[in-house]
Amino acid sequence: MHAKLMAGAVLLTMSSLLQPASAAPDWQMVAKAFGKSGTETPDGVYRVGLPRTDLKVSLDGVVLKPGFALGGWVAFEPMGNQAMVMGDIVLTQDEVNPVMKELEESGIEITALHNHLLRGEPMTLYMHVFGQGDPVTLATALHAGLALSKTPMENAAQPQASAQQIELDTAAVDQAIGRKGKANGSVYQFSIPRAEKITDGGMAVPASMGSAIAINFQPTGAGKAAITGDFVLIASEVNPVLRALRENGIEVTALHSHMLEEQPRLFFMHFWANDDAAKLARGLKAALDKMNLSNS
Repeated sequence: MHAKLMAGAVLLTMSSLLQPASAAPDWQMVAKAFGKSGTETPDGVYRVGLPRTDLKVSLDGVVLKPGFALGGWVAFEPMGNQAMVMGDIVLTQDEVNPVMKELEESGIEITALHNHLLRGEPMTLYMHVFGQGDPVTLATALHAGLALSKTPMENAAQPQASAQQIELDTAAVDQAIGRKGKANGSVYQFSIPRAEKITDGGMAVPASMGSAIAINFQPTGAGKAAITGDFVLIASEVNPVLRALRENGIEVTALHSHMLEEQPRLFFMHFWANDDAAKLARGLKAALDKMNLSNS
């Protein structure tokens, strides 16, 4: 555990001190400390979405939906009554240094800082964070850091029963990619896990902690869509996937790490295109065929 987080453990609330050692974290207490509630995923991770709904970012004439390319998050994985936290926080350029300073001084580790796309206006950056320890203490530190940005922290209203129609031939996209996507508002998304078990610091890193391939389609009219996301790659896959994307008219916009001590070592490749949706899906499938993916 990070030395500063060990020191921060003295700030444990009385309720957490009274928990038996085997008890899972109290996610309601975590939500209160963090300032925003999340949801518990099927694999037991508590994940809080942090979409930058306050930003109006455009790229090549396309206004980017928050769920398409501006969707930050933090996720807590239980370790008994402790937790490991990871996150991907979307920031503007002027927010980066104040947030980084506050998080670092609170014992939250910064594991990556990078772009996802090119030519976006205003420019957004993505800060990856990591911590281990008492989940309420971690949530309190993360809240203090995010308070130095304009990240909206109110809980979003529940979606209406009639979901927004996606103006896209999703059946054709599914067929081309060979997997079933899922609608998130007006964005069509795929989350594809790798076949390997991914770990960091001895803890499993499930898909809900950011280890899955993410592919997003945002309709742009007349059967076209903008695509973005990130491929999660081992070293031997990087250049075969890069070539497959470029050969299919898909721009590679970033290549970097997200974590520091993961096994196997991973690289994250971001991409962009705006073209016929089925054509782009076939290009993405050509890249996916170069990777070791789970069949689930």
